[in-house]
Amino acid sequence: MAIIKKESFGKLSDGREAFLYTLRNTKGTEVKVTSYGARLVSWSTYAKDYQKIDIVLGYADALTYEKDDTSMGGVVGRHANRIAGGKAVINGQEYQLDLNTGSKNQNHIHGGSKGFHNELWDAEEVYEGVRLTYHSKDGDAGYPGNMDVAVIYSLSNDNELSIKYEAVSDKDTICNLTNHSYFNLDGFASPSILDQKIQIFADKYTWADGESLPDGRILDVEGTPMDLRQPTKIGAHIDDDFDELVMGKGYDHNWVIREEPVSVEMKPGMFGYDPHCPIDYLKGGLKKVAYAESDNSGLTLTCYSDLPGVQFYTGNFLEGGLPGKKGVEFQYRSGFCLETQYFPNSLANPNFPQPIIKAGEKWESQTIFVLCPKD
Repeated sequence: MAIIKKESFGKLSDGREAFLYTLRNTKGTEVKVTSYGARLVSWSTYAKDYQKIDIVLGYADALTYEKDDTSMGGVVGRHANRIAGGKAVINGQEYQLDLNTGSKNQNHIHGGSKGFHNELWDAEEVYEGVRLTYHSKDGDAGYPGNMDVAVIYSLSNDNELSIKYEAVSDKDTICNLTNHSYFNLDGFASPSILDQKIQIFADKYTWADGESLPDGRILDVEGTPMDLRQPTKIGAHIDDDFDELVMGKGYDHNWVIREEPVSVEMKPGMFGYDPHCPIDYLKGGLKKVAYAESDNSGLTLTCYSDLPGVQFYTGNFLEGGLPGKKGVEFQYRSGFCLETQYFPNSLANPNFPQPIIKAGEKWESQTIFVLCPKD
């Protein structure tokens, strides 16, 4: 069971107090979560040479997070990623969502300008972690239905960080929640992620235009810089003359995760088995999404989820401006995100899995990140 400590994380601009929860396991690994935006603030563990490294980009207090415009560490919703024109049709009725992204501010992203990552959540300690809850009113950002959301962060003694999501609404509505943490396996103060390696367990990706909006096409990664099926340096092809990378200014795309659930009795040779960090107790239905590693720190990060897609984003629009932890300003490509999700712009593309929940039905999802030494 993780040891949990609660402390003040400072006050927001309106005077409300945010709290910081520290989860610590028997290996000395620590995870810190704040009630402002249900954000992951830090994740520190011992790397090679017994040096402790914090792999999560973040800020030192709630007020700085309030000024952040990168969704740093937050739980975003009701809809992670983009919706063209902010148009949502549910049961034949069209809803106009908040417009807060795009070259002319013509699209919707991450739940709008007051998405879940910009709200103060209630929090309580639970077994191995913290449970955060938020009530989203009918009409917030244009979404129908009163929605109650819960996110449970828990840390195991095997360095598993589990993020469980729950949601229920009194009307049919959209639900596509994710965590928007930026990771750097050499530590949050490291200036670049380009020498770190990434592997994504996907044979296909969704093509996206210059506004990062998919048009329904699901393309093979074979023969393209989107082929990350083997561990590949992030910087190896990020600046290739390839339409998707040029338009996205690097990787900022959705991959279609293989429909191969992890077995609860994983053995060498089976999909999902990781010889560096075998986890043999994951629940059925979780798929292996991605794997990252750093030769410098000797750390690996493996992601599992039950969601159909993942947005791999390489911090192409980080540009400093706000002092982070220890005064560090987070610059271009100094962190990467693995946002497990339904596909972007899915409402406009009926061939994509649809992020619609029915009134009164409980929606649940889980994503697990595992942080381990490479050798």
